[in-house]
Formats: sequence, C-alpha cells, structure tokens
Amino acid sequence: MNGAERPGPPGPAEAGGAEGFVRSLVLLRRWAGEPSLSRLRSLGGQTAASDGTMVDALPKSTTSHVLRQGGRLPRWEFVRAFVTACLRSCEHPPELIPGELERWRAARATLAGLAAPTLPGPGEAGPARAEQEATAPARPEPGEAALAPPSPGAGGAAGSEAPRTGTGEPPGSGPPGSGAPGSGAAGLGVGERAATVAVRADGPDPAVELLGKGLLGGYDIAPVSFGPVPHAARPGTPGAAVEDLHTIGRFFGGLRSRRLLVVGESGAGKTVLAIELVLQLLDPALTPGGAPEQPRMVPVRLNAARWTPGRPFERWLAEQLVQDFGLATEDALRLVRDRRVLPVVDGLDELDPEPAAGAPRRAIGLLAELNRYSDLSGRRQGAVVVTCRADRHAELREAGAGLDNATRIHLHDLTAGQIAAYLRARWPDDHPCADHRDGIQEALDGPAGRTVHTALATPWRLLLTVTAVESGGDPHELLRADPHADPRDGAERIARRLLEAYVPAATRLAPRAAHGTPYQPAQVRAWLVRLAAHLRWQAARTAGADRPPPGLTAIDLVPHLLWPIGGWHLVRVLHCLCSVLLAVVAMLAFWTGSAIDDLDGPLAGAGPERLLTLALMTSWVGIVTGLSLSRWPAAAGGRANVPRRRRVTGALLGALAGAPAGVLGGLAGLVLTGGEIFGPAFAVGAGGTGGLTLGAVVGLTAAGRSGTERMTVAEAIRAEPVTLTGFGLCGALTGLAPLRLADAGPLPLAAGVAGAFVLAFALGVVFKIAAGGWSMDAELAHPREALHRNPTTGVAFGLTGGVAAFLVFVMSQDVVESLVCALIGGVTFGLAFGALAWTRTMIGLVVAATRGLLPLRLWAFLDWACEARLLRVSGATYQFRHRELQDFLTGPERVGDR
Repeated sequence: MNGAERPGPPGPAEAGGAEGFVRSLVLLRRWAGEPSLSRLRSLGGQTAASDGTMVDALPKSTTSHVLRQGGRLPRWEFVRAFVTACLRSCEHPPELIPGELERWRAARATLAGLAAPTLPGPGEAGPARAEQEATAPARPEPGEAALAPPSPGAGGAAGSEAPRTGTGEPPGSGPPGSGAPGSGAAGLGVGERAATVAVRADGPDPAVELLGKGLLGGYDIAPVSFGPVPHAARPGTPGAAVEDLHTIGRFFGGLRSRRLLVVGESGAGKTVLAIELVLQLLDPALTPGGAPEQPRMVPVRLNAARWTPGRPFERWLAEQLVQDFGLATEDALRLVRDRRVLPVVDGLDELDPEPAAGAPRRAIGLLAELNRYSDLSGRRQGAVVVTCRADRHAELREAGAGLDNATRIHLHDLTAGQIAAYLRARWPDDHPCADHRDGIQEALDGPAGRTVHTALATPWRLLLTVTAVESGGDPHELLRADPHADPRDGAERIARRLLEAYVPAATRLAPRAAHGTPYQPAQVRAWLVRLAAHLRWQAARTAGADRPPPGLTAIDLVPHLLWPIGGWHLVRVLHCLCSVLLAVVAMLAFWTGSAIDDLDGPLAGAGPERLLTLALMTSWVGIVTGLSLSRWPAAAGGRANVPRRRRVTGALLGALAGAPAGVLGGLAGLVLTGGEIFGPAFAVGAGGTGGLTLGAVVGLTAAGRSGTERMTVAEAIRAEPVTLTGFGLCGALTGLAPLRLADAGPLPLAAGVAGAFVLAFALGVVFKIAAGGWSMDAELAHPREALHRNPTTGVAFGLTGGVAAFLVFVMSQDVVESLVCALIGGVTFGLAFGALAWTRTMIGLVVAATRGLLPLRLWAFLDWACEARLLRVSGATYQFRHRELQDFLTGPERVGDR
C-alpha cells in the first residue's frame, strides 16, 4: 500500500469511556507499525517531573502499564507524548500532527466531563482550570528541582505540557513543533528558546510565556518563604517583611542592582526558588524593570559546579549556552557580550569538596569573576543571581569573599502550619495516606515537637517523609525522638532515618515493570553508593587538575566518564590490549586483501616496498596504542537533531563534490602506475565510486542545523594531530598497494605515498570538522547521546575507508575475499581508531559488573533511577536527586585513587 492509499490514523472519536480511549491508543500504535517501547520513549522525549527534574515522558514501564489497564483515563501529558511519538514513528506529515493532537485532547476532555476549550491565540488565556485539574500529576512533590534543558528535538513534545507555570497562570496547550498559536516553545530547551527571544529586535515571542509548563510541575509545592534575615520573623517584628515563593520575580524586579544572593540551609528550596525566578522572569508581565534603553534579559540557570578555576566568567557563560542549549558559539558570545542573558548561578557551595580543606578557593574564585562581571555600560556590576548553602556562605564571609553590591535573602524554615497545609493538599481526605497526617501532626505537637519540626522544616526533608510514608512507613517510627535530647541532634537522627528509608521507599513506589526481575532495595542502594563514591573521586580528581574534561565534577554522572569505577589502571590496560588486538586485525585484513603475502612468507625477499608497508602498519598500530592509553577519551561524533531533508541534501552535495575529486584521484593513480594494474575505465569508475561514497558520508555528517558552529582547519589540526596522522598513515598504506603491484619506481612510489598521506590527512580534517561531535560543543539531547553516536560515527568512517580499501583489493583478489577483508578491516579500524570512548566505557562497565560494583544494564538502571526520583537528568548529565542524598550514600568512606 503506497503513501497515498494509506488510511489516516485512528482517532478517539469512537471511544465511549476510559477503556475505549486506551483501546484507541493501542490501535494507534498498531497503525503506526507497532513501534517498540524503546522507540516510543526516544520519540516521546522528556518532561518535567513534579520537582522540575527532567525525566522520560514515556518510560517503558509506564507505557506498558497504561496500555494494559483500561479503567483509568491517562493523563493528557502521557496522551500527548504517546500520540506524537506514534505519528513521528511512521513519519506522519508534521503539519498534520497538531490537528491529530487536538482531536485526542478534545476527546479526552469530553470523557473527563469537561468542555473542550479552544486553543488560545497569542496573548489569550490557556485551557480552563478544570482541564488542568483533570490532568494534574498524581504525586506532586516538594523537593529540590533542576532546570535542565529538555531535548531540543522530540524531547520537548511532552515536557511542555505541565499543569502550571511558576506564576500560577494557566498555560497554553498547542501541539509540539507546531506553528499554531498557543504551541508555546514545545521542543526547545529554555536556554535555546530564550536566546532566540533575545536575538529578536521586535520584542519577545508571546509563546515564551508558556515555557513554565514543565519546569516545576504539580500544584502542591511545599511553600518557600524568604526575607532579609536568616529565620522567619515573628509577627509584628518591624523591618523583617517575609516574601513567598511566588513573589520572587517581583522582588527581583525591584532590585536596582539586579544582583541577588540566595542563602539557605541544605534542602531549603534554593533550586526551587531559582527555577521559579527563571519562570517568572520569562513572563513579560513580571520582567524586571529598568531603563527603557536597557535590553530585556533572558534568565538561564547554570550549575556553578561546572565552572573551572581561572576561566573568565563571560567565556564560561557562553560555553554553557553552547554545550547545554546547542547555540552557535558566535551567537552565544554575542548574547553574553550584549548582556542579553541573566545568569542564575545555582550551587555556589558545590564548587569545593566537603569538608573543605581551608578556605573554599574555587567558590572564592568564581565570586571574584562575578564581581568583575559588569553591565553593558561597563560602569556597574552585571546582573546575576547566585544561590549558596548557609554554612558555605559563612565560610566565604570569614574568608572576606562575597558577591559585591548584591541583595542577600535567606530562605526560611517551613512553619508547622505550612507543613500541615502541604500534607492536606497532598493527602486529601479520600487519599489512602490521609490517616497519617494525624500521626505527623501528633509528632509535631508532641513533647519532641521542636525536634520533629527542625527535622521537617525544609521541602527536601518533607519529601523524604511523605515518600517513606507512602511506601508503607510508619510516621511514628520515622519521627520518633527523645524529648530530652538536643533538638538539633535529634533532628539529625530523624534525617538519617528518613534518608535511610528513602531508597527502599522509592524502589517500592516505582517497581521495575520491564526487563524481568524488579530491582531490590539492597541492590539499588549498593549501586547508588558506588556512584556516589565515584562522584567524590571525581571531585578529588578535578581539584588536582588544571583543565579537567567537561563533566568531571562533584555532581555530574557522565556516561563516558564512569569507566574508572571498574578500576583506573585495570580498565586502561584492558582497553589498550583490546585496541591493539583490533588494530592488528585491521592490519592483517589489509595485508591479506592487498596480497602482500607470497609463498615465501611475508618477510622473504623483503624489498623497500614491503619494509615501507610494515613500517607504516607498525606506526599505525603504535598510534592506536597511544590513543588507547589516553586518560580521558572524548565521546562525540555526528550532529544531532538535523532534519532529514537537510541531511539528504548534504549527502547529495557531498556526493556531487566527491565524485569528480575521486575521478581525478583515480586518473592520478593511473599515471603513477603507468597503466600496469588498471586501465582508464577502472580508474574513472573506481575513483568516482570512492569519491562519491566519501563525499556522501562527509555531506551526510556535515549537515547541521542553521547557525551550527564549525571548527576551523587550524583548530581541527591542533585538536587531534595524532589522530589525523593516523588517518594519513592509512591513506599512505592504501596508496602504496597499487604502486607496489605495479613495481613503480622510487619517484612515483614516493610521490604516490606522500600524496595519499596528504589526501587522507586532509580527509581526516574534513571528517573532524564535518562531524562536529569530535569537538566538545556538540549539542546533546540526552546524557548517553554522545556515547551512542561515538561508535556509530567511528564505524561509519571506518567502513567508508573500507570502500577505498575494497577498490584496491579487487586489483589482486576476487570480489568475495576483497569484500570480506574490507568489511573486517573497516569495522575493526572504526572501533580501534574512531570509538575510543565507547570501547573504554564498555570495558569499564563489564569489569565493574563482573566485580559486582554496577549492574551490567547500567543505562537501564540510570533511566529507572530517574523515574524513581533517585536521580535526575540535568542537560547532558545525570545527577543525584539532592546533594544530601549523595553525601549520605557516600558516607565517611575515603575514596582513594583507583
């Protein structure tokens, strides 16, 4: 059946209830060709959890459960992501997807007993409050959140439809990727969308008002209040006004200096406040005021722990826009130079290890940079927001360091009334845990009430409590305390009890529904302890390095940097042996395919050509060996989120450019060999085929989104001189084979080998510039994306070289043997030479799993841990849900060098 005869996608029109609605979803998936759960998860992108952390919109376990149960109407966020993923899976026309989504939304609203609202236009209100309530998340959570950039492609499909914005205004509900009014910023990261707004000369796009949809999520976030003094003022205290979470935008807008320092205890809600500030500043009605000539600034949240000592702040800020949001370097630098970005630097306290040995020098260094950061006029200090833990702030003050000309606010503890109000909102009277509200209230009102209140006085600790209770914990046991003990000591014991219960509770509340046996709490804890210990090890490594690799911080779990868990020295040795083996196999395949062997053996009657061949092979194996021993192979390769049409166009243009170049190369070989090995027809045909293939692969890889940053030739050569030399050696080997067969003289031999070396070296430079992923500024949509692209790109380039080798092999071998040698050589070349990071990571993972340190299916575990709210995705990294959880799991153990 061709595309014109294909019936349209089934809709929900015939669904007579929740069961029929779910059945329609199953039929839609069947119509789309039964895409796997993994593919649906990939196409569904990411959404924000109730605490702001980015998680998969369509986890495999959740999707499987929803499609099996029929008595409950799925949430709109799930329906939207699922329908979009199915339609994209079968390449349904993108312009028709918004209409299909509207059909499903209207049908769901009707089944929920609501009138289907009209999609809002620019400046109009969004859906009715009743629709929001019908789609509210089942488990709002009060913990800390992270504003990580959503997937810039399909990743925003579901993530942009959360039930509320930071200001409480109802968002729009346009479909992802549509240009219709109300579509918002679906599919774009906050920084990317914000930067787009900042570039516009005619003011902000109204769609930016909808960016807050998926960032905090849920209706019931534990209240966060702040004021100029460390603790909440008692009623009637003069000059100690207390603000709440939803007034932070107005408060910041009233600051003349537009410099704010947020101080609070661990878990007090600093990140929640930072995210809420970003959301409110993206609302034009709440944008900070200023002089009319001042440009509107777009807030972007940044992790302070990623700053490198000695790095100028402006340059670092631009790099974060490039790395996290996929902006071109020139655009990022211009936005920073023109002061169109408001940096919200979260986690100043996470820069230095705990406990700090002396003054926190890294935090002091960043503060010095921020104090040098000026506004556009250069006469005042630049606008910035910084969050810091209270004890680290005290250490900085003792060292004489601070954020100059900044207003300091302190986050206040939750009051007993705020705790009770939150519990009533989370556990209404018909909730299974409603009876436990009384148990917690009794503990707060009992003899040890002060101790219990101290333990529950932050949103993070309150989250620990409700999670433990919802998994079956007894609040009386969790909150028991000695009324005669010091309240702070008793609160610490309660906190340790809550942290101890959190991992088992989260594991039980998010059972693993796919891939067989569910995870056991003891397993999960052991693996998380190992990851936490690795982060402490990373912090120690970073402290002793001038330029650590991107992502090697005290809080970021980067997939291709986890291999040291298997053993620093052991994994590197095994990687070296594996790479040498692959390199030798590649060279043996070339030796066999080019018919260097004869009846007398490879070394018999050794002439200059044979010795030169052996020298080139040995040198290439030596280069591979050296690269395999590098400390931190970079995982990259290929550009992401490029439209298919642009990739096809790039491949065609590359093929058109490569074919004539290949013909010229074939004719040059014909001249150098004197026509002894092949004739003009083979020179034109083989040269054209090889050039066409190489050009198509380069064009396919080089295709990028508009404005994509490119490396210069000089930058490419400086970045990877050894790798490019390896490319040149392989080219020299390929050019040497036909010259040897033709018994070419010394001058043609030298000219041919040198020319082939230069050509292959140049192709290596082109590959490096084209791939873009070899550099550190490749845009990433998921923490594992770079690692997944690394072997794909490496093997693709290896097989491309295999095409050239095949054309050489058929001069002296039959087609089948030539093809086998070219395939083996291309794959092993790609793995040994182009996929160093992937090979190192896989070896490290296998070793760690063999030693019982990590699960073999580590990636599935990390995704599940995010779904269970133990970890979170922040840009291109995984992080622990909260630093207190990470530190608790690490414990007092001293992690030495591996």
